[in-house]
Amino acid sequence: MSRESSVKEVNATTAYSMIQKGALLVDVREAGEIERKAFDVTEFMSVPMSKFQSRIHEIPSDRKVILACHSGSRSSMASRMLVSHGHRKVHNLQHGMMSWEREGMPVKQQPSQSPLAWLQHLIRKQP
Repeated sequence: MSRESSVKEVNATTAYSMIQKGALLVDVREAGEIERKAFDVTEFMSVPMSKFQSRIHEIPSDRKVILACHSGSRSSMASRMLVSHGHRKVHNLQHGMMSWEREGMPVKQQPSQSPLAWLQHLIRKQP
């Protein structure tokens, strides 16, 4: 009996469809990256790469899991780590957030402050 041990690469459109059908998106980017721009999906879990080894047990092994980062490099490493820990339903989001955003998938983004708004805020603070 052979065990599936490879990571499947998926594009953003396929990943989004899988998430809508119950797959879990695991974002391995660091907290600051996620605060600036996040995947806007309901089935989401953040496990930063810097803590991945110590938190790998939190990722359910009975669900399809899609790992993602900014460009796909860190999530590819994390995907291989999951497979080596016995996970069988592991997918890597090709090109990460870059392709997710480029393909028009939902994103939550921190509003950027315009220079004019920043100046007005400073002026209001002065006595």
